[in-house]
Amino acid sequence: MFTGLVTATGTIMAAEAQAGDARLVIEAPDLPRSEFRVGDSIAVNGVCLTAIAVQQTRFEADVSTETLAVTTLGGLAAGDAVNLEPALAVGDRLGGHFVSGHVDCVGTVAAIGTAARSLAISIELPDEFARYAAKKGSICVDGVSLTINAVSGNSFSVNIIPHTADATIIGSYAVGTRVNIEVDLLARYVERLLAADSDGLSIEFLRAHGYA
Repeated sequence: MFTGLVTATGTIMAAEAQAGDARLVIEAPDLPRSEFRVGDSIAVNGVCLTAIAVQQTRFEADVSTETLAVTTLGGLAAGDAVNLEPALAVGDRLGGHFVSGHVDCVGTVAAIGTAARSLAISIELPDEFARYAAKKGSICVDGVSLTINAVSGNSFSVNIIPHTADATIIGSYAVGTRVNIEVDLLARYVERLLAADSDGLSIEFLRAHGYA
């Protein structure tokens, strides 16, 4: 489990194909060695991976065929920057929102503008995932917990403050950049409850009680 608060950025040193899977070697000098060890989970651009080797300033992680197919990790190459977050420890502050590290889909940056000192970024979602985006709801983009400012069709917009742009890879986005998206866990559970209990629970009931 993660929070969507990026701890550091790292650099891909190698992305090695291995019998259909891949192994990433990531240099992360700003990520304290004490933060994780072999076998621990770490989010790389929002994707939960397991550290299989840890050196002083770098770690290695295997990426499965399924993960390569449904995330942007298969497109990483040496020199690319990535967002990093070690798994949440019991007692840690939860400053973002609950993030599982299980990417739902890949979105595409559709527009980038400015809003005072911040960036205003619009991201397109595949049609089947657009329903999970809600104004003022949470969403995770490349491992970064963000609040949705507005929704239009299958796109949503977010405001990126200067600190977030500087401390994550979001500051390097361009129109057309593909990004990993994890929708809010609560949206998934609400959808499941509505489908499973159509008689006792409805969208009208949720609205009446402040949940939608």
